[in-house]
Amino acid sequence: MPPQYDPGRWLSGIEPSEYGPSYRDHVLDVYKVYLEMADRISERREKANSFFLAINTALVALLAKDAFGNATHSTTLEVLVPLSAIVMCYLWNRIIRSYRDINSAKFKVIHQIERRLPIRPYDAEWASVGRGKEKSLYLPFTHVEQLVPWLFLLFHAILALTAVPWQVVLAAFQKAG
Repeated sequence: MPPQYDPGRWLSGIEPSEYGPSYRDHVLDVYKVYLEMADRISERREKANSFFLAINTALVALLAKDAFGNATHSTTLEVLVPLSAIVMCYLWNRIIRSYRDINSAKFKVIHQIERRLPIRPYDAEWASVGRGKEKSLYLPFTHVEQLVPWLFLLFHAILALTAVPWQVVLAAFQKAG
């Protein structure tokens, strides 16, 4: 890891001898607050996923109802709704990646803080699952989580492509050319 990205480089503040006798207590207090912040990031991530999943599920239900319900609607709407859903799925994926990255950074800092504490529960947990390198011990949630927006994106792309009246489009190109 390049030095500028090493959290240990940036974590150190005042030396314990300079800080005084409450140093360890204050480190522990900061650690507790930081763990709470990491948990809040996970809660926000879960809420974002729930929001995008609900929107996509509603769109799929709406489009399926139209597809099987003999509804009369315009081809423009049949194409624009899935296209907007594709954009939304891409943004959903980017948000998941952003949360993954900030969570990874937070846990690197947590591991650095634990080096200053008597015990290291998160580091021990991470070691027990092979530090993320042993797929048989641990498959990061993000790997599974990132598949969902791509599956919805693929579904919406298929819907958009099937909604286009390709015979009319081809005929128009043949007439123009």
